[in-house]
Amino acid sequence: MLSFFFSPCPNDTFMFDAMVHHKIDTEGLSFAPRIADVEALNHAAFREEAAITKLSYHAFAHVADRYKILPSGSAIGHGNGPLLVARDARGGAALSKATVAIPGRYTTAALLLKIAFPEVACVREYLFSDIEAAVLRGEVDAGVLIHEGRFTYADRGLFLVADLGSLWEARTHEAIPLGCIAVARSLDEAQQRTIARVVRRSIAFALRHPEQSADFVRRHAQEMDPAVIAKHIALYVTDYSLDLGERGRRAVATFFSEAFRAGAINLTMNDEV
Repeated sequence: MLSFFFSPCPNDTFMFDAMVHHKIDTEGLSFAPRIADVEALNHAAFREEAAITKLSYHAFAHVADRYKILPSGSAIGHGNGPLLVARDARGGAALSKATVAIPGRYTTAALLLKIAFPEVACVREYLFSDIEAAVLRGEVDAGVLIHEGRFTYADRGLFLVADLGSLWEARTHEAIPLGCIAVARSLDEAQQRTIARVVRRSIAFALRHPEQSADFVRRHAQEMDPAVIAKHIALYVTDYSLDLGERGRRAVATFFSEAFRAGAINLTMNDEV
């Protein structure tokens, strides 16, 4: 039984339902899933708790000696990056003086904020699903939204300050690497290859039979509106999710290079992709 950690977000539950519930050939493997917020997953990876895990690309740079990125399962794409929002159309206080809510220190969202707005000096960590409410209550001047929040913030009275994903794409002309699926290097290489095949097979099954994962997705989604769930899956499950390919690997290598330049990691990581 292999421990497999992933998030409750619709893209993950959609992609991995088939493998954890044996709807596909798992080549004899069984999985013990643990579902948690992405920053909790990042910290679990720091403690080496999972054989297979979802984690932020930012966090991966800190565990590359213990985990390896799988070619399938990533959240990489275009137009799907984190959003910086505030209570008023002017964006609240000047960012150099603002307190900004982030969904975790090691999230890709936090790093994209640092790259786009290095003048932000004060950040406060929240569970990703609590950030909208924190901004609305005035606990912080602005907040970085990920996952379903990008579809709901306007309806809740918040205003867009900046699309951090669009800023990244304009800066690099590459897709936005958000999260990856990684496997523990302590597993033997044959088992790692088997896991990689099963992950890809699970995603391919989900794309062919989206109705099969519907109950599992709804059970864990923060936003229960079926239309929002469908938009979320369409936005975050991309061709890169099935296989990173050359373009996906280039985007990831660029991300690590920019993170190194921003002082967020201490190596460029090019050998990892």
